[in-house]
Amino acid sequence: MIEIDLVSLSIAFIPVAMVIAILYAWRGESGTALYAVARMLLQLLLVGYVLTFIFDSDSSVVVALVLAVMLCAAAWISLRPLAEERAGLLPSAFLSIAVGGLLVLILVTQVVLKVDPWYEPRYLLPLGGMIFAGSMNAVSLAAERFYAERSAGVSADKALRAAYQASLIPTVNSLFAVGLVSLPGMMTGQILSGTSPLVAARYQIVVMCMLFGASGLSAALFLLQNKNRAPVKEKSDE
Repeated sequence: MIEIDLVSLSIAFIPVAMVIAILYAWRGESGTALYAVARMLLQLLLVGYVLTFIFDSDSSVVVALVLAVMLCAAAWISLRPLAEERAGLLPSAFLSIAVGGLLVLILVTQVVLKVDPWYEPRYLLPLGGMIFAGSMNAVSLAAERFYAERSAGVSADKALRAAYQASLIPTVNSLFAVGLVSLPGMMTGQILSGTSPLVAARYQIVVMCMLFGASGLSAALFLLQNKNRAPVKEKSDE
């Protein structure tokens, strides 16, 4: 794999600087974009150091703690569209993402990939991150749509079906687009590192299946737990 030195890395920021300059020229401010880029840079550098420490530790306890933190963060972020209801919905969001995500993670790492040892961080953390992120987005979409439907006076059963379908739209779209519109990040990374495209394709198939499964399971679990909790807006007689 081609190693990127600091000089080469700095060149990648040239188009970023051009876009920020255009933002400033057209809108008179570019603070948000600058903050976003700076935050991205800081976060990725920190993640690089943290992952290096985790990989070198070879500790199942450390890996389990990292997965737990990821789960908690995913549950909290998933309820961002329903900030006022977050406290009451947080336990069910956590349970939904944990059950749906961990079930798929265990299946993929222990049965499909046969990771040894089971806590190998180079597999568990990247795959766990993808799974929890997919479940998080699905729960977020399901929660927002379900509450919107119920607030409009739609019955619980109809709202549940509409919310579940909406929660899977991004994942289903990615299934249609993969390999046709874009090469996914994991497959691209493997190809760049010298892996055979056929082997990379098999890994990507596993990834797409695990994302679809985890997203669908987590969204379904969340909706079933909260089917009778969403407020219903009274319909007007006019």
